[in-house]
Amino acid sequence: MPREAGTPNTSQCLAAGGFAGMAVDVALFPLDTIKTRLQAKAGFIASGGFRGIYSGLSSAVIGSSPGAAMFFLTYEQVKAGCERNVPKKYQPFVHMFAASAGEIAACLVRVPTEVIKQRLQAKHHASLAGAIRGTYATEGLLGFYRGYLTQVVREIPFTCIQFPIYEYLKQSHTLRQGRPIKSWEAAVCGSLAGGTAAALTTPLDVVKTRVMLSTKGMGAHLEYSGIVPTLTRIAREEGVRALFSGIVPRTIWISVGGFVFLGSYEKVKAMLIEAGVFAHK
Repeated sequence: MPREAGTPNTSQCLAAGGFAGMAVDVALFPLDTIKTRLQAKAGFIASGGFRGIYSGLSSAVIGSSPGAAMFFLTYEQVKAGCERNVPKKYQPFVHMFAASAGEIAACLVRVPTEVIKQRLQAKHHASLAGAIRGTYATEGLLGFYRGYLTQVVREIPFTCIQFPIYEYLKQSHTLRQGRPIKSWEAAVCGSLAGGTAAALTTPLDVVKTRVMLSTKGMGAHLEYSGIVPTLTRIAREEGVRALFSGIVPRTIWISVGGFVFLGSYEKVKAMLIEAGVFAHK
């Protein structure tokens, strides 16, 4: 089936997504570290405070490009396939479905690096190699996927809020202006959509952080397992307010991140398509 104009191919998705993922993770890593430490059971100061806010950056960089590339590859291909066969009035559901499929695929790459990154951020280990060895020694290979389901359950509601808003804002702006949207304008749309989704899904992010920071043998008072049990336990022991720990840095981080991530993706994608780079059939 012929590819629609403006739809990137596999190589262009991988290249643009990989660049966007690395750009946003490196630029905004300190905010992510602060958010993780605010959400940790041990508390902000005990988890490192403002010291070593680039702890875990190496793990994030290793996983950011492949994870983002996998997301956009899946998202663009699923979206393009569905849009050809689904009436326009159902397009928001297409965007939800495509984004959810993208997150499930991306988490296969993202979760192991996220586990290592957060354990380094919370000062559970002193080095990347030590975190990898320690995780494998105590939990085996499955330890690197601790919190996979929690991450997916967090990401799907987030992305089901973010991407319909993002696509709606882009389409509305294009109709108002009577021209294709510019990359910086798409970046603003991404910032608004991301900030909204971030604030609304903070409790799921807190749960994900607690589960990923848990390791076997920590003791029952520190070990967390399961989405609903963790959610109810935090609310019971620390109050509902604790479920919104880190909401300010998370919202700022993802608002700015949405600008950088989606803006750079749209820019690089447009450049690759226009220049015919990786334009093989």
